[in-house]
Amino acid sequence: MFDWVLRFERRCVNLADMYIRRTSTRSNATGESYFTYRLVSSERLGGKVKQVTLLNLGRHFAVDPELWPAVCRRVSELMAGQASLLDPALPKAAAREAEHIAAQLLAQHAVVHPAEASASTQPVASESTQGSTETASTDTQSVLVDSLELVRPRSIGVEHVGLWAMLQVGFHDLLLECGLSGPLRAAILGVIIGRMAAPDSEAATHRWLGQQSGLGELLDVDFERMPLMTLYRASDALMKHRELIERILFDRAQALFGFELTVTLYDLTNTYFEGTAEANPKAQHGRSKEKRSDCPLITLGLVLDGSGFVRRSEVFEGNASEGKTLERMLKDLGAPAGALVVMDAGIASEANLTWLRDNGYRYWVVSRERARQFEAHTAIPIETAAGHTVHIQRVDDQEQKEVRLYCHSEQREQKEQAINQRFCDRFEAGLQKIANGLSQPRGEKRLAKLQERIGRLKEKSHGVAQHYDIELIADADGKQAIALRWSQQLKPGTRLSHPGVYCLRSNETHWDTEQLWRTYIMLTDLEAVFRSLKSELGLRPVYHHKEDRVDGHLFITVLAYQFVQIIRKHLQAHGIQGRWSTLRDILSVQRRVTASFRRADGRSLHVRKATRPETELAEIYQALNLNPLPGGIQKTIV
Repeated sequence: MFDWVLRFERRCVNLADMYIRRTSTRSNATGESYFTYRLVSSERLGGKVKQVTLLNLGRHFAVDPELWPAVCRRVSELMAGQASLLDPALPKAAAREAEHIAAQLLAQHAVVHPAEASASTQPVASESTQGSTETASTDTQSVLVDSLELVRPRSIGVEHVGLWAMLQVGFHDLLLECGLSGPLRAAILGVIIGRMAAPDSEAATHRWLGQQSGLGELLDVDFERMPLMTLYRASDALMKHRELIERILFDRAQALFGFELTVTLYDLTNTYFEGTAEANPKAQHGRSKEKRSDCPLITLGLVLDGSGFVRRSEVFEGNASEGKTLERMLKDLGAPAGALVVMDAGIASEANLTWLRDNGYRYWVVSRERARQFEAHTAIPIETAAGHTVHIQRVDDQEQKEVRLYCHSEQREQKEQAINQRFCDRFEAGLQKIANGLSQPRGEKRLAKLQERIGRLKEKSHGVAQHYDIELIADADGKQAIALRWSQQLKPGTRLSHPGVYCLRSNETHWDTEQLWRTYIMLTDLEAVFRSLKSELGLRPVYHHKEDRVDGHLFITVLAYQFVQIIRKHLQAHGIQGRWSTLRDILSVQRRVTASFRRADGRSLHVRKATRPETELAEIYQALNLNPLPGGIQKTIV
């Protein structure tokens, strides 16, 4: 222990005569001359005073020169553990720079040891735990307990797991193969993991990376000094190599999990712009799935495998018709003949189904037929994984070589009945309000006006108005209404007459009824997972206006979804279930924090490490065979 302490003491930071200097330099690559800024210290070496560079502050150091002495003083105070809560002499931006410089100096001069692994978890070599996995030596320090300060908390859990997911498919190596520079590779990792941890725009991700996340510590990258433009260039670089990245990632995910290419799920979703997006020809008004038809839209088309991984993505105009994009996507994908293509009713037009049959594809779709039918006496019962029973009536169409499954679910029936009752009650309440007005002195009685009100009421009835016979009785002149009568008459083949019934159709006639239905259930489960891309990974809204940047924003979301799928599939294999938002909440609790003490000899001890994970987080790390204390331990004496 004595030898280690001596080596530890020699790494202490000298804060004497520290100041900031501007230096002229030249780029070796372009020959461009520019200024860079350095934090230097004057030290006496061998009887001579020499300037020693403590830290390169880069060319984008933007603090006013008049504030440089105050910044240096603040850095010294922070490192010595003598800083007050706020320094009135420094504006907020300069104070943040001082905190950043102090943190960099402490990390630069720290003695680093990998974190001790728990008894149940073995550390793995990764970007966050490179080097020796030996446990740190025992270190005894005499400190003043009341001087303890906990500073610079940074999130680390999602970042740790996100890098692990990328490591599983060699994503960093793939970026190297694309010929991308180090800063661009770091920015790409940053925007993707930012989308996983704190979904938002690239500008918000830039703030998150610099001010809230510990990802820079795991990658040894200074995101606080990385310009926002680098993140935009990262988006551009991803789009330049999109097809290669998408194809290789899917192939590697297939090799990782060993799934077979059996099912192709095609789906479209859209997102809306904040602003007019006049510079983007794809920004068009259409039917918004988020009820934001007042905004221009953009459409994302995805082809997924039955495993849940994206095989192909493409961006369409905001008013793109779902039924007109299928042929283009499958041709671009090169989907093999005989693949089973699964679609919802919006895409399953007769023209699309005919094209699939003519080109040798199988399909499994939710039928568009509006009339509901179900014959209980010919149906067979099938038990679901949840223990419920679904009755299925199979109808084979020999002429079209198709099979239809008419399914009835009691749980679905109860849900639809509740919805139907709510709509009916609302519709009848509207009729009753009109009827009450006929007996009130100032109530509306003009026949034409009341017919307009009834018409508007029907428009808002969600289709239940068709089940009512409504009679508006006029007076002898035919201008005033004297009574309003209605009665409910259920129309056959509708949601009210056949609640809980839905129809599926396929040209896979050789499968038995149960196999067909369980394929549908598997895909509804997959769609539930896919919804995380729409609701949990920042797909909506879009703040960019340029076409390439918009496409890049959506592609970053697709990549984030791929890595979330890798994490969730590994966790599911260990019995850990849950939406990504739930897992993210568990992961986001862990922080890296610097604990600063005053030592008995007047110097300061700074120890930076991750907080110990609680039970749920520890289970996730154990399932993924990850070090529970990412980033190791850094110790510095000042």
